[in-house]
Amino acid sequence: MSNNLIISGGGTGGHIYPAISIANQLSKKISHCNILFVGAKNKMEMKKVPQNGYKIIGLWISGFQRKFNLFSNISLPFKIIFSLIHSLLIILKHKPKIVVGTGGYASGPVMYIASILGIPVFIQEQNSYPGLTNRILSKYATKIFVAYDGMDKYFNSSKIIVSGNPIRKSIKNISVKNKSDYLSSIDLKSDLQTILVLGGSLGAYQLNEFVSKNLDFFKKNNLQVILQCGSRYSDKYKFLNNTQIKVLPFIEEMDKAFSAADIIISRSGASIISELCFVGKPVIFIPSPNVAEDHQAKNAKKLYDLGAAEYVEEDEIDYKLTSIINKILVSEIYRDSLSEKISSLSKPDASKIIVNEIKMYLK
Repeated sequence: MSNNLIISGGGTGGHIYPAISIANQLSKKISHCNILFVGAKNKMEMKKVPQNGYKIIGLWISGFQRKFNLFSNISLPFKIIFSLIHSLLIILKHKPKIVVGTGGYASGPVMYIASILGIPVFIQEQNSYPGLTNRILSKYATKIFVAYDGMDKYFNSSKIIVSGNPIRKSIKNISVKNKSDYLSSIDLKSDLQTILVLGGSLGAYQLNEFVSKNLDFFKKNNLQVILQCGSRYSDKYKFLNNTQIKVLPFIEEMDKAFSAADIIISRSGASIISELCFVGKPVIFIPSPNVAEDHQAKNAKKLYDLGAAEYVEEDEIDYKLTSIINKILVSEIYRDSLSEKISSLSKPDASKIIVNEIKMYLK
C-alpha cells in the first residue's frame, strides 16, 4: 500500500532545501513512499525540486508585497481563492496521509485545506522568528519542528519539537580534500586564504558592491574571493573575474565551496545558518533587510550574542566589514573560537528527528 505524502513550501532556497532534505529522509525510511511537492509557479522550487528527483505542482500564489505593488496586491485575494481550490483538487487526487509545510506562502493553501480535511499537518519552521504563514497555520498543526529554543512565544508549547533545521546531504560530505581541487577547477590558487561571499540564492547587490569596491584590499592582503553574485547580477559583475576573484551566478557544489573557504560572508537565512554551523568555519553574517519580520537580523543576532559569528548590518558594510575580516585573519585564537562555538550549535540529525516523529502518524 502506497504512503502518499505532500511537502509544500518554497520561494527561496531557505524553504526548498529543508523540504528536499526531509523528502530524502522520508523516502529512505518509509516504505512505498510517494512524495508530491507543492510550490509556487515561477519560483525556484519549480526547477530545484525536479532536479532532485521529485514531482512538483505549482500554485498561482504570491505573498503580500510590502513594497507597494498595486496589481499584485489587488490580485492577491483571487490568487488565494484559486490556490485553495487547486489545493483541494490536488489533495483529493493525491490522497496524502500527511502534509508537511516548510514555510513560505506556497505552503499556506495546501496546509489549510489538509487540516480541514482532517489530514495531519506538520510545520517545519527554520527561523528564530516565525513567518506569517506558519504563525497562522500553527493552530492547525499536529507538530511543529523548530530550530531554536524559546519558540513557545509563538507556538503552542505542546506541539513544539526542537529538531534543528535539515541540511542538504551534499553539505554533510564536506571535506578539506576538496579544497585544492575545487579552487583549481575555478582557476584560483590553493595557497591563498579564500573568502566565500554568499548573497543568498538570488544574490545581493550590497555584497556584490563590497567586492567590487575592495579589490585593492583583497590584493594588498593577498586574499582571493569566491563571489556568488546571483544570476540577475551576473552580467553586471563578471568584469571582476581575475586571478584572485571568481564571480559565479550560482554555486551548485556548495559543499566544495565551503571546503575551500577560510572565511565565509553570508546572508543569515535559517537554512544557510544551519549548514554553516555544520561546516564550522568563521562566519560574518550580513542579514538582508528586505525580508519579512526582519527575521534574518534576529537569526544573526542570536549567533552573535553567543560568540559564534560576527554580525554586520547592511548599512555598515562600507566602514566595518574589512576591519572585521582583518580581525579574524590576524588572530588564530579568535578564528578557532568562532569555529568552535558555531560548530557546537550544529544539529546534523534534524531530518531524522522530523521523520521519526512523522512515522508515528502514518497508519
